Formats: sequence, C-alpha cells, structure tokens
Amino acid sequence: MDITALLHNLNYGTITFLMMLESTVVPVPSELVVSPAAYHAAGGHLNIFLVVLFSTIGACLGATINYLAGYYLGRPIIYKFANSKWGKMCLLNQQKVEKSEKYFNDHGMVATITGRLLVGIRHLISIPAGLARMTYWKFLLYTAIGAGLWNIILAALGWWMHSVVPEDQLEAKIEEYGGYITWALILIVAAVIVFFIARYLWKKRKNKQ
Repeated sequence: MDITALLHNLNYGTITFLMMLESTVVPVPSELVVSPAAYHAAGGHLNIFLVVLFSTIGACLGATINYLAGYYLGRPIIYKFANSKWGKMCLLNQQKVEKSEKYFNDHGMVATITGRLLVGIRHLISIPAGLARMTYWKFLLYTAIGAGLWNIILAALGWWMHSVVPEDQLEAKIEEYGGYITWALILIVAAVIVFFIARYLWKKRKNKQ
C-alpha cells in the first residue's frame, strides 16, 4: 500500500469506507488507515476527533455486516465461505473463525470489547456474536467502545509521528510501532480478563459463605 498516495487522498468518506472493509473480512490493516489519517490531521488537513469518529463508525458498519452474516447465515455457511477460494483471498479459514468463536465463548460479552484490540480476532469477533444471537444494541455498544479505544490508540500514534517521522518513512514506522502496540494490548487484554475472572470467582466464593 502506498502511504504517500493514501495520505493525499484520505477524507472522512474514505476513512469510513476503508474501516468498514477492515471490520468485515477484507484484509485492510486499520493501522494503515487511522494512523496516516491522524498524521494528516496533525498537519492541519483533517480534524483528529472526526478521524476517530468516522473510523469508529466505519468499524461499527463493518462489524454489523459480520454480525448479520453470523445471525442469519449460520455456522455451516460461514465455515463454507471461510474454506472457499474467496475466503482464502480474504486470508480466512475455518480455524480462524473457530478461534474467534472460542474467544467469544470463553469471555462472553466482554470479548466484543477486548476482541477489537487483538490482531487475528478483531475483524472476526462479530461473527460469533451473531451466531450467539447477542442483542444487537449491546453488540453495537461494545463494538463502538472497543473500536473507539483501538482507533484512539492508532490516532495518537499517527499524531505523534507527525512531529518525529518524515512522510517517506511513515509506513515502515507504523508497522514497527504497530507491532509494539499489539503486544502491549495483548498484555492489557490478558490483565483485564484475569481481573474479570478473579472478580467472578471472588463473588462466587462470597455468595457461598
């Protein structure tokens, strides 16, 4: 992806559209949309708050498409698509879908928030929510929270980079720092999950007393 060309063509419509694709099954890295848009915003060409807003709207639209697919198509058709030629073109397979299902089943509704922060889970977590027929408005709220947090992190990265990274080095630096952010988020999500499990066990033990 040509970051220079992307920087000169980004607007709120393209941000929304690309983030909608990123939240379906189309392999569009959110790091290469939100961070360059924020980089552009730091230069005075866009509004940083609107970048986050429209990125989150796009993510919610794409997540809704996946949710509806899970809700109405069901597991056999989802698996069939994931294993098809078209699914492979989208970097999908049945194992990835099953992984997202397991994450959702293990962590419940909180997975809709935390799953948005994890690579490999982020764009698929909406499918098991649909398969489980999770209440749509709860799903949308949790998706907006998770996607919003992720987009704020990416926007902050792009805004900061404007002052320290030349434009011709932006793509490489986004990929470099994006890797660090991914590992940091994995640790944060793990800590959140441990916290909720510990709280659940503590309440269960207290109720037995």
